[in-house]
Amino acid sequence: MITLRLRTFVLLLTLAAVLAWIAGRLLTRQLAPAPYFSESPSAAAADKPYPPVTQDEANSIEIYQRTSSAVVNITSTTVDFDFFFNAMPKQGSGSGAIIDRQGHILTNYHVVEGAGALEVTLSDKRKLKARVIGADPSNDLAVIKIDPAGKALSVVQLGSSSNLQVGQKVLAIGNPFGLEGTLTTGVISSLRRTIRAENGKMIDDVIQTDAAINPGNSGGPLLNSLGELIGINTQIFSTAGSGGNIGIGFAIPVNTAKAIIPDLISEGRVRRAFARLSGYELTPELAQALDLPVDHGILVVRTQRDDSFSRAGICGGQRTYLVGNSLMILGGDIIFEADGQSISSMAELDRVIDKKRPGDVVNLKIYRQGKEMNLRVPLIERSRPGLFL
Repeated sequence: MITLRLRTFVLLLTLAAVLAWIAGRLLTRQLAPAPYFSESPSAAAADKPYPPVTQDEANSIEIYQRTSSAVVNITSTTVDFDFFFNAMPKQGSGSGAIIDRQGHILTNYHVVEGAGALEVTLSDKRKLKARVIGADPSNDLAVIKIDPAGKALSVVQLGSSSNLQVGQKVLAIGNPFGLEGTLTTGVISSLRRTIRAENGKMIDDVIQTDAAINPGNSGGPLLNSLGELIGINTQIFSTAGSGGNIGIGFAIPVNTAKAIIPDLISEGRVRRAFARLSGYELTPELAQALDLPVDHGILVVRTQRDDSFSRAGICGGQRTYLVGNSLMILGGDIIFEADGQSISSMAELDRVIDKKRPGDVVNLKIYRQGKEMNLRVPLIERSRPGLFL
């Protein structure tokens, strides 16, 4: 009887110990702190290449990986003088795109303007000295050159800006700090914009985009979905005092660059036609007051000696008349059309001429002494080498 009770006691004690152990385990699980975060399946595979979620994302990643090594940082050093005429070096920074294996780099003129020294940082962090090969302030473009020292260079492929569409995806790549390249994406917001270069010249056919063009990205490439360069990022529009990007950026179209790169590399400048004149821009009111046969155009006052217009026989005014309260030189030709485009201002005529090269011909429609005439104007080259206009 005593043995039975002892066995029962031992069994009950063992059972109590087992139940206490089970209860402790359950209590420990309930009181254990919850994890601070949860991980997705993709985080568990972080050691593997990131799988793009969308086709557009895959396209952006592929283009950056393929072209960013051809985008460089450009550091320019200029020298200013303080009040006591002490030399004060100043540095600026921009981006550029390598366009051939010889080391030619396309960038903005304002990135290298006035630079006493240029240094280019490649994607592999190599730093190389560079020199300006050619510059065109009127289009805010320049070509500089590095010596690759026999090492292979990545190159950006030049596309075309003639078939662009508003809404088309674009990618802006820059290298503002010489570290890792930057990528922003957006769309073409508008085409055929006009902006003003720093020398006052108007740049036509400019691409407007909402892809962010941040400080230091000037001179970098604007790419299409094929990774082809379609523009050179040059300016942003920002509100007064902000200085930051508000989604309005501008890029010089690549076709403008392709037209002048050969001159920049071979001549160091752009060969331009010498065709300038002075005159009055006609308004309907002025045309009516002078009893002219056309209500728009340029009433020529004088041409410049030995330029394209004077050699083609364009005539300026011969007599001075009092018109209202103003003295005007009248009697010259009226240019109202150039290459099929209606001309109402000097700026419109200049744009037609600026798109031509020496040796090209501009076909004008003019009025001379009340008679309509067609006139061919062969364009001659500006005879002042080294002048960037």
